[in-house]
Amino acid sequence: MLMLSSVLVNESTPLHVRNAAGLALKNALSARESARQTEYSTRWLALGDDVKSKIKQDALLTLGSPSAKAGNFASQVVAAIAAVELPEGRWNELIEVLLGFVNSEQNTNLKVATLQTIGFICEAIKPEILSLKANEILTAVIHGARKEEPSPEVQLAAIHALFNSLEFIRENFEREGERNYIMQVVCEATQNSSVNVQVAAFECLVRIMSLYYDKMALYMEQALFGLTVVGMKNPDERVALQAVEFWSTVCEEEIELALEAQEAAEYGEQPEQESRHFAKVALPEIIPVLLTLLTKQEEDADEDEWNVSMAAGTCLSLLAGAVQDNIVSAVIPFIEGNIKSEDWHHREAAVMAFGSILEGPDPSVLTPLVNQALPLLIAMMADTNLQVKDTTAWTLGRICDTLIETIKPDVHLHPLIEALASGLRDNPRIVTNCCWALMNLAEQTSLMFDPEDPTQSNPLSKYYEPIMAALLQVTESGSNEANFRTAAYEAIVAYVSAATNDVIPVIQTTVVTVLQRMEHLLSIQNQIVGVDDRNNWNELQGNLCNVVTHVTRKLHGGIQPLGDRIMTLILQLAQSAGRTSTVLEDAFLAVGALCGALESNFAPYIQPFLPYLYTALKAHEDAQLCTVAVGLIGDISRALGNQSAQYANSFMTVLLENLQSDLVGRNVKITILSTFGDIALAIGPAFEPYLATTMNVLQQAGAVEPNPVCGCVYGSMAGLLTGMISQLDYDLVDYVAQLREGILEAYTGIVTGLKKTEGVNFLVPHVPSILDLVQRCLGEEERLDSLLRLSYGLLGDLADCYPNGQIKQYFLQQWVVSELRTKQRMVPETKKTLRWAREMVRIATQ
Repeated sequence: MLMLSSVLVNESTPLHVRNAAGLALKNALSARESARQTEYSTRWLALGDDVKSKIKQDALLTLGSPSAKAGNFASQVVAAIAAVELPEGRWNELIEVLLGFVNSEQNTNLKVATLQTIGFICEAIKPEILSLKANEILTAVIHGARKEEPSPEVQLAAIHALFNSLEFIRENFEREGERNYIMQVVCEATQNSSVNVQVAAFECLVRIMSLYYDKMALYMEQALFGLTVVGMKNPDERVALQAVEFWSTVCEEEIELALEAQEAAEYGEQPEQESRHFAKVALPEIIPVLLTLLTKQEEDADEDEWNVSMAAGTCLSLLAGAVQDNIVSAVIPFIEGNIKSEDWHHREAAVMAFGSILEGPDPSVLTPLVNQALPLLIAMMADTNLQVKDTTAWTLGRICDTLIETIKPDVHLHPLIEALASGLRDNPRIVTNCCWALMNLAEQTSLMFDPEDPTQSNPLSKYYEPIMAALLQVTESGSNEANFRTAAYEAIVAYVSAATNDVIPVIQTTVVTVLQRMEHLLSIQNQIVGVDDRNNWNELQGNLCNVVTHVTRKLHGGIQPLGDRIMTLILQLAQSAGRTSTVLEDAFLAVGALCGALESNFAPYIQPFLPYLYTALKAHEDAQLCTVAVGLIGDISRALGNQSAQYANSFMTVLLENLQSDLVGRNVKITILSTFGDIALAIGPAFEPYLATTMNVLQQAGAVEPNPVCGCVYGSMAGLLTGMISQLDYDLVDYVAQLREGILEAYTGIVTGLKKTEGVNFLVPHVPSILDLVQRCLGEEERLDSLLRLSYGLLGDLADCYPNGQIKQYFLQQWVVSELRTKQRMVPETKKTLRWAREMVRIATQ
């Protein structure tokens, strides 16, 4: 590292070599993966102080290099070192040194590189670490961003640094005088002669609106309305994009606030923050601009390249969500005036506008408009322009998804399906949207009928055979441009899931075709030569397995005649796919579905499958595959019931090994805990040899809690289940909730499995630890419904195990009595579980 820093600081070294040295230094200090970052940080901190000082000095010296690019390389190195040292309470003088550099009037390059460094540091380090320096940092940054600053490069670096510092200057934003000055500087920067500075300033405004919406009323009224509307009209697309993004952010905030207000009203409370309805106030000003921007499409635009027309469409969708019914009257005249235009730009813009407002307004407002528009939209699937057809297919998909009731089976269904089926033979982009529309049509139509009711017929039933044939034809393609082949398989799965009894023969024919394709792919696998071919083969097999999974779930026991054929293919696939291939996940999910469908009839397939299952369970580096494999143990246990006792010892051994391994991800371990319950439920009293170990593990895991003071975790299982959690890691709260859910599921399986057997006697010593977790789950301030239902259900199950009062004293504890009498609001299903638990406890305490 010393050699690299010597190269970086050397002005006589070629720039590209200095760049490589700076990049190597940065990469030796920072990594995206937390484990690797810990390793790098430890390695750096272990270096001698003289070595570290020399590297820091070289990097700081390079900030003032005559070469601006060298200064940029150095800024990344300084920030990488700071990200390691500042959280450890080291290099505390750095910020003072950097602030001194910013105030240097002679060296512009030094000011630019230093501001870049400050920006990188603010981006990389948690706000609370820098909060004590917030005032000094903000002063330096704002000073560089002022309109009086002569160098646009300095202004740009300062605006970028301000962007990255916005989160930790909350206290400054609370003070009106400081907030006014910050907003003045940023607003003035949107009018800068440098386009780059303008773009950065609008980016800042977007971030400010996201973080400080509640403080924006005055600025919206005095400046931001006008600035952003003018910004959207800017001929430079980079500026216009950010100005549009500003309004998208306003809408996102107001949609979220509306949801919070609705939730608060349901509980008879006031929302913490009220919407200022900026979008509704600005509607007359911003709608004409957005609609004009919709017409700025480029004929040969890359689908993945974000442009102002796409941004306007997204903003319009968000606007519809924010202002709801008000959007309709503002947009309909534009649609009516342009949908039949000779200019394809205007036709496409009109269809895009219509598709963008379909979610937000009340369906009763939209229904007559959709009824009127549907025949025209269906006809436009034959438009001469590719983009018009593509957007029309997307809009029809939106109608199928959000307003299915407007599609009248006797009027619209036949021409709609005909048009979409025709689109399956068009350009890949259009094929993808047609598949999506057909998928939505199946999914939403199925919600209007009960597919399990043999007397019901879906209005789509008579179209099933041609639709499935057309989709299967699409999937025969060797390419997957625009993901059209994947979209076709997803649509097939939707039709399988939505099938009523009258189209089961079509589903049976489909699965036979799919199995034939799987057999063909296995027969040609030796011809695969390159990585792309292998990836294509894996993707196809994954899609085919997914269809098999859903057909199996649909046919239930009716899949048995194909059971041998399916398992033979799965075993061949597992043998050829390799240990960590993603196709294994899909293959294992198909096995899980077969378990559920065949139940005890799955038994003949277990022995040949177990070697592949155990291999996957030991693929610790592949968390997703490992999770699916753990879930399969639960599937097998549930399918075989008591018969699975012969495999229980092997299953429990490998699960406990995984639980103790540092290489297994913490989310996999939650699934393992839950699977203990599946095994216990399946084998009942035969679980007794594993009970003590399992209950000990569950008790330790249940002790894991986030510590709000230092952000650590408590419990001796902490190292196995969580690893070190840094302060203010909000994900930890969600993780502990998921962990508790897994533990409660395990307890429920164990208790239910032992219920009404002699095994309940083995459970008595563990009742206190079970109830301890239940009490802590019910005592949380934020009570998740899933945890409530599991907790009440577990209380009821325990009481049902001991109806003669054997553990009566536990149920008479004040917290249990109080909880069972609670009048708090909860969803009906949880309320039902609570009532049942209350009755079981009443019986157990008589």
